[in-house]
Amino acid sequence: MRDGTDSDGRNGEMARRTGRSAVRRWGLAAVLVAGFAAFFLLDLGRFVSLSTLAGDCERLEAWVDANPATARGAYTGLYFLAIAFSLPIGVVLTIGGGVMFGLLEGTVLTVLAATAGALAVFLAARSAVGDALRRRAGPFAAKLERGFRENALSYLLVLRLVPLFPFWLVNIVPALLGVPTHTYVLGTLLGIIPGTLVFVSVGNGIEAVIDQGRVPGLETFMEPAVFMPLAGLTLLALLPVGYKRWRHRFDRGPRG
Repeated sequence: MRDGTDSDGRNGEMARRTGRSAVRRWGLAAVLVAGFAAFFLLDLGRFVSLSTLAGDCERLEAWVDANPATARGAYTGLYFLAIAFSLPIGVVLTIGGGVMFGLLEGTVLTVLAATAGALAVFLAARSAVGDALRRRAGPFAAKLERGFRENALSYLLVLRLVPLFPFWLVNIVPALLGVPTHTYVLGTLLGIIPGTLVFVSVGNGIEAVIDQGRVPGLETFMEPAVFMPLAGLTLLALLPVGYKRWRHRFDRGPRG
């Protein structure tokens, strides 16, 4: 009788541990997916648009003046959720940061909130599928992971500086390739500063932009004044990778 009771107790404890492990593994990912789905099911995007922002500039500025702490907390919290849920409203919110807080403070608040939101996505992806995917990966994927990890910071800076890939995708891929958390945070924090500055600065002249019928998007990065500095920063970020490859070839060269 006692053996049966002990067996039931062990089975129950194993089931509870399995349940807790599943919650830890999938819990954060499930919350983020639910937030993404709710945004579209409830059509919340209708409240966040460039034209709405332009019409509310004076009201937003007055609200920030009257409620400085609340305004900053609300903005950073909303921006964090937008990035964590991978919502397509980052450009509008970034411009709104320029409207409400100016270039310097708007950039700082946006970069911090975006980095925190990106970290949430990174941790969710790594917890839910990262380890399992790496265990099942073939030789090519393992080699890709090894190469990415050796130059993780440089590659991350390039991916963040050059907006060729969606922000949410760059949040996930490093988690699947085993990039360390501290490297991911540093690469994201530094890499998004230039692009954030571009869109926050647009917020200072948002009403003029709307009057001209211009809606800023990725084409903003093709303007010479924006593209050239970003290209220079990208090349700078790739220098460590080039040096490592040159050094490797040099070390393997013929020795007299």
